[in-house]
Amino acid sequence: MKKRSNRPPSQRQLRVGEELRHVLAQVIEREDLHDPDLDGVSITVSEVRISPDLSNATVFVTRLGGGKAEETVAALQRATPFLRHQIAQRVQLRRVPNLKFEADTSFDYAEHIGQILEDVNPDQLPREGFSGAGSENRLGEED
Repeated sequence: MKKRSNRPPSQRQLRVGEELRHVLAQVIEREDLHDPDLDGVSITVSEVRISPDLSNATVFVTRLGGGKAEETVAALQRATPFLRHQIAQRVQLRRVPNLKFEADTSFDYAEHIGQILEDVNPDQLPREGFSGAGSENRLGEED
């Protein structure tokens, strides 16, 4: 089993991932997919992460209005051969990467954090260290 590196994606990975995101978004937006689970559904392709060798791509999608993420991912997975063919026609690559679709949970997470921040009572926040003036150091002495 290979050890996964923690290196950030290269410039090429970012560029190819962004190009794939644009192409996939265009194909999905034009509703070229003939799947009953995708009829009348607006899908956002939020991110495409591609492997260092450009052979595998993970596509993060979210359904506008939320809900039924598993159905959407399954329908897109069924349409993978068609989507790969569209990518091959529109993007100049030696090999078209294998596509893996995943539900993007970042919007749900951001909404959850926003709700937590709304629920915080300002009276419960500690007043210590929030002088606002910025002229005191950590010991409370003037600079």
